[in-house]
Amino acid sequence: MELLVVVAIVAIASAAVSLAMRDPDARLLEREGARLAVLLEAARAEARAAGLAVVWVPSSARLPAAAQPAQADDFRFVGLPARLELPRHWLEPGPQAQVLGAREIRLGPEPLIGAQRIALSHGRQRLVLATDGLEPFSVAPQAAAEAVP
Repeated sequence: MELLVVVAIVAIASAAVSLAMRDPDARLLEREGARLAVLLEAARAEARAAGLAVVWVPSSARLPAAAQPAQADDFRFVGLPARLELPRHWLEPGPQAQVLGAREIRLGPEPLIGAQRIALSHGRQRLVLATDGLEPFSVAPQAAAEAVP
């Protein structure tokens, strides 16, 4: 009887641990999404402060993935001054970004930029960053992310 109780406890504990383990693709996307939101807000603030027309362009908007050179940028900020060099690559290889409904994200110089959304994907995971034009970019609720084609 004691052996049966011990086996049941071990089974329950191992089931809890396996359910608690997160998909590495999901963790990577969350980290990249949070980083991209901060980068977009930094560029947006600079665009407003300096009165610059700044856009964010993912690599998928320029060339098909097969035509990209090996060292191509994953994304870029166009219109920022040279003194403000923002990253152009993901932290780890693999994430893909797509601007939903446009080719690029407009970040300024106007304080209201219009509603915009970016879909990030890696493997089977997907995450959507969105702004209503006034609020900062943030991860959209899961229901909104699933509604994206």
